[in-house]
Amino acid sequence: MSRRLRAAVAAAVLLALILAAIAFAARRDSLGSRPNEASKPPLLLLTSLPLMFGEDFAINNVGSPALRALQGRYRVLPISVADSNELAKGRLLLMAHPRAQTPENLVALDDWVRSGGRVLLLADPMLEWPSERPLGDPLRPTPTFADTGLLGHWGLRLDAPDRRGPRQMKLGSYDIIANSPGSLVGDCEIEANGLVARCAVGRGKATVIADADLIDVDHIAGAQQNLDAVLAELNTLERE
Repeated sequence: MSRRLRAAVAAAVLLALILAAIAFAARRDSLGSRPNEASKPPLLLLTSLPLMFGEDFAINNVGSPALRALQGRYRVLPISVADSNELAKGRLLLMAHPRAQTPENLVALDDWVRSGGRVLLLADPMLEWPSERPLGDPLRPTPTFADTGLLGHWGLRLDAPDRRGPRQMKLGSYDIIANSPGSLVGDCEIEANGLVARCAVGRGKATVIADADLIDVDHIAGAQQNLDAVLAELNTLERE
């Protein structure tokens, strides 16, 4: 190999390393906390999970690790239903194992997405989230995702897992630990493991993940990257 060719190869390798470092730094910056409150976009949060206050609603409860991670990048606005008035408060929505919505609210949600809204839906067919509340308590998270036709309307089907327990999986580029995750099949872009479906709905986007336990990092060993993976999914929706 001539000296000139060796120099060209070395320069190309150096350039590739620099570009990789820049891309890595940009990725880290894009997912870091936004210290300026004014720079944080609103994130609507609709959930049956005890993310905001815990099950005891204690005044000194500072929220779950998932909530703190979300608040680092967003102004989290909890909503109780997916009606048009609540959805008008933002463009990005996290539905974390929500309770069943009325047909009217499902129509409003679908219209909101088709008009350009972005939603990340954690739909768990076998929730393992621990709760001290008895079965039937209205404040206890529902044991399965209360789908009343929304997924089918978007061309998806959510299947229950064939076995229970933690599983190491891929969520985007992250290695995560899911807990009794289901699987998604249908017309959307579905990752090979069936954990994630990415749907184009009108002018909007809907990303569906077949597990909600993954954000319960207090009770899943080795789940340090789970919240980073969820933030990355929100970041993708936010920027599309």
